[in-house]
Amino acid sequence: MNKSRTHYVVVGGGTAGWLAAHMLKRQADNAGLAVDVTVVESSRIPTIGVGEGTTGVFRQLLDLLEIDEAEFIRSTGATIKFGIRHKDWLRKGHHYDGPIDDPNALAARPDFRPDEQFCALDVYAVAKNIRLADIHLFGELMRRGRSPYGLIDGEFVSASPFLYAYHFDQAKVGAFLRDKAKGIAQVDAEVLGARKNPETGDIEALLLDEDREVAGDFFIDCTGFRRKLIRGEMGAQWISYQSTLPVNRAMPFWLEHEEGAEISPFTLAWAQEAGWLWSIPTQDRIGCGYVYSDHFRTPEEAHAEIERALGRKIEPRADLRFDSGRLDRNWIGNCLALGLSSSFLEPLEATSIHGTVVQLFLFTRRFMARATSADERVRGMFNGVAERQLNDFRDFINIHYAGEREEPFWKHVHQNCLNEVTRERLQRWSREMPKRADFMPLPDNLPHLAEQLYYPVLDGLGHLCRKAANAEMAAKPALRAHARKAIEEQGREYKKAATKCLGHRRYLDLLAQGKPAGALQ
Repeated sequence: MNKSRTHYVVVGGGTAGWLAAHMLKRQADNAGLAVDVTVVESSRIPTIGVGEGTTGVFRQLLDLLEIDEAEFIRSTGATIKFGIRHKDWLRKGHHYDGPIDDPNALAARPDFRPDEQFCALDVYAVAKNIRLADIHLFGELMRRGRSPYGLIDGEFVSASPFLYAYHFDQAKVGAFLRDKAKGIAQVDAEVLGARKNPETGDIEALLLDEDREVAGDFFIDCTGFRRKLIRGEMGAQWISYQSTLPVNRAMPFWLEHEEGAEISPFTLAWAQEAGWLWSIPTQDRIGCGYVYSDHFRTPEEAHAEIERALGRKIEPRADLRFDSGRLDRNWIGNCLALGLSSSFLEPLEATSIHGTVVQLFLFTRRFMARATSADERVRGMFNGVAERQLNDFRDFINIHYAGEREEPFWKHVHQNCLNEVTRERLQRWSREMPKRADFMPLPDNLPHLAEQLYYPVLDGLGHLCRKAANAEMAAKPALRAHARKAIEEQGREYKKAATKCLGHRRYLDLLAQGKPAGALQ
């Protein structure tokens, strides 16, 4: 490599590795940085592709990378995701939906302060005992099994300005991104270790199989649970979330679609006796898995429980142990860990890919130009944001467990696993409604958790106070009148738009036949 250029070496392919490579290359080109990017991955290391859900930020990323959405969906077998259906979390027989669009944004008016309007429609809905999913367009599309588009004069017409998300097989997405790589070098090899500078401790080169090596200036660890560089070479320590997030095993498996059945445009998270079951539909099949606690179920018992719940036999692809948590530092020396190399949280709210993309936005925009000369203070700035992001994810997932179920696992969770943040928030929100100010944003307003995602979960688990909502609306009669009118008008529009949207399967079939997708928002 040219010594006047900075050489980034990404270790590990897959979704995280190839996203990192594409983002590094795009930022370098946009900023005029002299950068070379190499991805080192081994074709001999298998992957388990059982379905992955994203957030709307992934669609934003496709636009940034100038990847055609229709080609992406066709090539990866991806499907549309409007949100998550939570089944049996409050109690058996109850479900609630968590759509990812924001009806408050569509109703915003200049004569009200922004901080008044962030949650106005949600507060009014709680006051009037309206299910929060019912005030979302995406909630309507979830219920009807529709796509985001209608078909008018042979052209797709979008029903919403909001970014929807995707379901996909992560192995296929990694392969797609590999095929799309332009100007990115690829090395098929297994990393055995690293040669480090004895004075600085920085990595100088990767030691590969067959007596090869790859030198570099900066290294991105995307080796997943192996954490080959960041822990094996750079000494990062693991901070466990196990006391807060109580499940520690995952049993993934596949199900086939029923012939002719609609493909659900949402993730199903179905609470079970010792954990919960995910169901993520791709075009080819449904990726599923039971995430459970082995303190309350053996693998054999978990297998039997799944089959009882589904009323059919399954063939588990693995039974994986994991420890939810994060690294104490994502960035050490000239090595940055992303994806599963940096953290793992149970896949309840699609935090993994979202967190990776947001950290890539942060790194490439704020730190990439000075990455090789960064000192501890600069690295500490990045690590501090990553730590807060992941702690916020932990707390959001934790609050999902605050339901009413009484099985031994759930009693244990209620008594021992709801952390101080969750307990304090639930106590406060039993007296007042959540506000935007309750959630600290990330730098540059990068996409992050806020009241928009919390409200449906809190409502679905019965933790929002109707009396407090009525009091808040009564104190602001003009805002109350605005919220009532907005919900009524938007509700009519949502139902009208949803009836004109294509069924999800029909939309995917048209894309498979070569129809272009709608323009990215």
